[in-house]
Amino acid sequence: MNIVILGLSITSSWGNGHATTFRGLVRELHKQGHQVTFLERDVPWYAGNRDLPNPEYCRTELYKSVDDLRNRFTEEVRQADMVIVGSYVPEGVPVGEWVVKTARGIKAFYDIDTPVTLAKLEREDYEYLHPNLIPKYDLYLSFTGGPTLSLLEQKYGSPMARALYCSFDPSLYFPELMEAKWDLGYLGTYSDDRQPPLDKLMLEAARQWPDGRFVVAGPQYPASIKWPQNVQLIQHLPPAEHRNFYNSQRFTLNITRADMIKAGYAPSVRLFEAAACSTPIISDYWEGLETILEPGKEILIAKDTKDTLRYLREICKSERKLIGERARRKVMAHHTAAHRAQELISYAEELMTLENPFANSEVSQEV
Repeated sequence: MNIVILGLSITSSWGNGHATTFRGLVRELHKQGHQVTFLERDVPWYAGNRDLPNPEYCRTELYKSVDDLRNRFTEEVRQADMVIVGSYVPEGVPVGEWVVKTARGIKAFYDIDTPVTLAKLEREDYEYLHPNLIPKYDLYLSFTGGPTLSLLEQKYGSPMARALYCSFDPSLYFPELMEAKWDLGYLGTYSDDRQPPLDKLMLEAARQWPDGRFVVAGPQYPASIKWPQNVQLIQHLPPAEHRNFYNSQRFTLNITRADMIKAGYAPSVRLFEAAACSTPIISDYWEGLETILEPGKEILIAKDTKDTLRYLREICKSERKLIGERARRKVMAHHTAAHRAQELISYAEELMTLENPFANSEVSQEV
């Protein structure tokens, strides 16, 4: 297929989780024989922090404005087999309106921020998506699955809403035999809604178990936080060091944003990356978690400090290793970037079949 993607960024992973998602998806689409053009708005905060200015697996073009986009890329959008507009694209509503009017192929919206998007729509904040635009997209790809997909179809009129979760790159995340520096670690940027569960599931456990070794890695933590003496703070951990970080922990902690918990069925990329490293995960609970990893066998659920301490102090090394290995097998079988590329193409095939129920198998094979 000839695919055009208009996304927040693929050239810069600075301050966003979109770039790594697009890189993995586009790389795997390229491996599967599809041709991708990625159109990115040229903005100053990414211009100075481009860690992948020219991905080798797609043609990447920067545009300065919506007018510049229309003037230079109308023909590419018109001729593409599928055009995907991502969430948080600057001026996403006029961009989307232009795409649905111009494109002759499949028109899709890829929401990497679904719970945030729905909350914005509820308060009539149409920064990058308007309710009137949703029915005009043939396909709504969502980072959140479960009941949210029915909501998008029934309340907002999406003709077809499908889950396209985040993923991981198996060449970057895998187990390594390393010294365990910490009993429990957490990787995540500070947020007001994640701090209370972090305090309950890790920091209080550190206070009650002074012999334990703990670490938090991530930016923007306020200076006012009083860290226990046995908790190390790493203010910046580049993506290239994430694998080593996970492999240096006996257990890792997963904490979910409040809006993701409310929506359910919203696994984070950190969950998949940690599992890929065979690091056993202690996590809060959200609806649908069991469809990703099986509680008790592939992931451990903690409701309070007691749960965390019980896991850290009572689970033996062999059981800990088994939990990590089971989780790795699961994510390797279902949640790599290659799986996401295959899912995307399967949705395209489904749409084509719906539009042309008499399409023969040769067309499907060409796709």
